[in-house]
Amino acid sequence: MNKFFLTFAFALSSLFAFSQETNIKSGFTSEQFPVFPNCENLQSKKLEDCFYKEVQDFVYNNFEVPENLKQSNYKGEVKVLFEVDEKGEFKVIYVNTENEQLSTEATRVFGLFPKIKPSTYSGKPTYSKYTISIAIPLKSADQMAAEAAAAAEILKPEQKPMTELDSIVYKKYNNPEFNSHLNVPFSHSYYAQFDGAMNQVGSNNHTASKPYTYAEVSKYYNLKAVNESLQKNVSTWLGRKFWNQNMVQIQGEDYWLSLNPILDLQVGKASDSDASYTYVNTRALNFRGGLGEQINFTTTVFESQGRFAGYYNDYAESIKPSGGNPAIVPGIGIAKRFKTDAYDFPLAEANITFTPNKFFDLQLGYGRNFIGDGYRSLLESDGPSPYPYFKINTKFWKVKYTNTYMWLKDVRNDVTAERTYATKFMANHYLSWNVSNKLNFGFFESVVWTDTNNRGFDVNFVNPIIFYRTVEFTSSSKTGNALLGITSKYKWNNNFNLYGQFLLDEFSVSDMKAGEQSWKNKFGYQIGAKYYNAFSVKDLLFQVEYNHVRPYVYSHSAVITNYGHNNQSVGHQWGGNFKELVTIARYHKGRYYADAKVTVGTRGLDFNTAEDSFNYGGNIYISYDDKRPFDKGVKPGQGNKTSVFIADLQTGYVINPMTNLKLFGSFIYRNFDPTQETAATFKQSTTWFTVGLRSDIFNMYFDY
Repeated sequence: MNKFFLTFAFALSSLFAFSQETNIKSGFTSEQFPVFPNCENLQSKKLEDCFYKEVQDFVYNNFEVPENLKQSNYKGEVKVLFEVDEKGEFKVIYVNTENEQLSTEATRVFGLFPKIKPSTYSGKPTYSKYTISIAIPLKSADQMAAEAAAAAEILKPEQKPMTELDSIVYKKYNNPEFNSHLNVPFSHSYYAQFDGAMNQVGSNNHTASKPYTYAEVSKYYNLKAVNESLQKNVSTWLGRKFWNQNMVQIQGEDYWLSLNPILDLQVGKASDSDASYTYVNTRALNFRGGLGEQINFTTTVFESQGRFAGYYNDYAESIKPSGGNPAIVPGIGIAKRFKTDAYDFPLAEANITFTPNKFFDLQLGYGRNFIGDGYRSLLESDGPSPYPYFKINTKFWKVKYTNTYMWLKDVRNDVTAERTYATKFMANHYLSWNVSNKLNFGFFESVVWTDTNNRGFDVNFVNPIIFYRTVEFTSSSKTGNALLGITSKYKWNNNFNLYGQFLLDEFSVSDMKAGEQSWKNKFGYQIGAKYYNAFSVKDLLFQVEYNHVRPYVYSHSAVITNYGHNNQSVGHQWGGNFKELVTIARYHKGRYYADAKVTVGTRGLDFNTAEDSFNYGGNIYISYDDKRPFDKGVKPGQGNKTSVFIADLQTGYVINPMTNLKLFGSFIYRNFDPTQETAATFKQSTTWFTVGLRSDIFNMYFDY
């Protein structure tokens, strides 16, 4: 098995073997081959041919075939992957041969090569990699050329060997993803680095619909230049891969590919857990690329095991699915039991983007989306598990219009049939309009429906410009659930902006006029502010945000059509019936970063006791018609009023910017204090310390 992987690695590396070509076209010179003394004053193809001839002849003159192989008339081939570094010195990277003696001899011979002039890129010395196949018995370059010419004379034209594979041109990898239409992995910490640049006064940019594409960000923030500024000066292949580059990276004519291992390795200690330690052990592989300028794709497959702080384990198990699995890890998916007190939670994400012109991009994916400028989103958040989706982004004039169609799951026992979870559908419209250099408004609508009467994916909701409320009404409101929303942002100046959201789930004008706080007035709102380069400290982002959601928001008369997926809210992660204040500070300098967040909230939970089994509007997986205690005087925090305080501090060092691999340490303090303790809701104080190594490519929320 090890030999297979080594051979596979050599094959991948060989793809770079002829990447060091001099390409002179329209006055542009990309690279020049290393120069032997006998190759001085040669250029382009002649220099390349001379380089290979000198290498071949040096090997021919110095390679000593072991005597036992000569006597047995051994015939074979030795493939050598080697490097000429920026100092002009030869270094063997890998030798592929069936005979260990030949491998040792090849290594010895390459150690004899004299120092030569290194290859250059834009006039500067650089390293370069090549392969050579050494035929046994040995042949000089002239012998090989003569045999090739003789073979060409003998063969008829139609019998000449194909050379398509050998003629494939490889280019020096120049990080093409930074200008592609591939999605930038959505992490609040990473996005904070360029959030200020994306919110400059006068820019015709739209920041609420996330994740962004690299092309969107690069218009305002030079991702490639920032990446280059973080490069470490290392000369070895392994050093470059560890600190600076993709593990595998290929670029050719109108295409590029990259392959990276993704890690999340954590160990910690939580005060509310009986286990001796907490941990996460995630191994993943990410493959991404681009075909031309119009098609980009990415896929990541995760394999994970873990055990968390007690409060987080409790929440994961409180939303467990039908069928016997013990938990759903928030934001990831259904977890199996691992050993006796941990979870096994696999995950897969994928996206393919087609950009036919400057107005449209079409995305088919399996992942999460987010709408808003804040830490939380009341409209569409990335808190739930990934799901299949189709997204259309349309941009013109001062407008960006996003349509997202999603296939969701209800995994409760009540709707699971024959071990198959119920399918539900969601369609969202979001129109972002830059009213002026400083002011932006957004208009949002969403509808959720299910496969009632074999309804399937209802084509009534496919039209990207239709008004969902009207369609929901004509289709019967019992089989659909529509929500409306408004977003706003005001750029006070380049360092300060205000943002907000208003979500309308249900509304009664007469009840609002009566001023009796009817349960029917189901709405929520968010107000927030961001301060870039805060307090005159460069790259310090300070943010404060308030979220207020009334009882019964996101719930519905038919539970299956609530605003949820996999027993999690698609809106705010807390569901309904709460007030929350979040304060955040984020700072980065070079590869160092620090994030601090404090959350203070009041939640209204159910008592779930024999004396009080009423539905107070916090659990979106209960029908709002089921056991509602009163219709008037309804306000956030009603029921089992619970105070929540969470302080979260994380600091670390970015090891590899290409995968956002971080060495970090974190501290979470959580205090959960209900008015009345019950079997499921009780006072809890948690301190949780963690250290680890994590590729920060999606948000993991621990503030429940």
